[in-house]
Amino acid sequence: MDLLRIFAAVSVMAYHYLFSAYAGGLGGLHFPQADMVARYGYLGVDLFFTISGFVVLLSAWDRSPRSFVSSPAVRLYPAYWVAVTLTTLVSVGFGEGRFPVSFPQYLANLTMLNSLPDIENIDVVYWTLWAELRFYALILVLTWIGITAHRVTIFCWAWLAATFAFQAGLLPHATDLVLNTQFSHYFVAGMALCLIHRYGATPQTLALVGVALGNAIYRAVGFADRVGIRYHTELHRPVVIAVVVAIFAIMLAVALGVTQRLGRPWFAVLGALTYPLYLVHAHIGFIIFERLGDQVNHVLLVAATMLLMTAVAAALHYGVERPLAPRLKRLLDRRAAYAPMK
Repeated sequence: MDLLRIFAAVSVMAYHYLFSAYAGGLGGLHFPQADMVARYGYLGVDLFFTISGFVVLLSAWDRSPRSFVSSPAVRLYPAYWVAVTLTTLVSVGFGEGRFPVSFPQYLANLTMLNSLPDIENIDVVYWTLWAELRFYALILVLTWIGITAHRVTIFCWAWLAATFAFQAGLLPHATDLVLNTQFSHYFVAGMALCLIHRYGATPQTLALVGVALGNAIYRAVGFADRVGIRYHTELHRPVVIAVVVAIFAIMLAVALGVTQRLGRPWFAVLGALTYPLYLVHAHIGFIIFERLGDQVNHVLLVAATMLLMTAVAAALHYGVERPLAPRLKRLLDRRAAYAPMK
């Protein structure tokens, strides 16, 4: 799983550095051979969502709502606060107006809830965190109900059914705030795969994965068409379909334990860097390309920027996440412990 997280993060970074930066008019870096592959790197996000469906449900099993609710705060916020601040400082100080940031926008982004009042993200990649938070909220509801294999199965079928109803135009647009239909199938697939991991494959869980795969292909093709329109290029549908199928096939292999012997201890070390790397790489990298793109060899510049962002991610993990996460958890646990006394 950690290796998949590493691959997903590098894929997204390659998408931004080798394709979208140039296609979006940033920095003038052009890699005509590499971008034919890198343009599909955004599908690393789809892999991330499938992994989240798996691991978040797994981590919530047998936990109380109060215990679970501290998990996203501890896991997501410490590195995010520093990443938002760092990205803001670089954008204001060196962006030359390319990525303007206002103080109210900065404060709103710190909450990770800025999408609710439709306040723009400071970095383009932060939109995925809003999708993750909504998924956490749904899992929190499950912890209140009580997580069992039967209830999770019903929940997954209900979420898929609501997704199909929304796509058919039978539900109001506002319901998508909860349903998150663009990516719900990945979360559902991850949850079904978690059931397979815990209890083995059954016709019902395999059917859930298969139906989620069908909708994932349908939505991924439409999304790829919109990406092509945005960047005035073409993303080939067969490639997109093949990548989505590969995501499901590999995750199924993980759930069945087929890949267990491939694990290595250092995968976990690199896997821990994926979240901070995802948070810091995009706009800061784009600004580096704009400022240095006409002065430095493009291959060296991209390679050096990738190494720099990895070093920043390591600093965030070891200097922020590891020391602050336990303290934040203790603080939240103390507040939760005293809550019934108020």
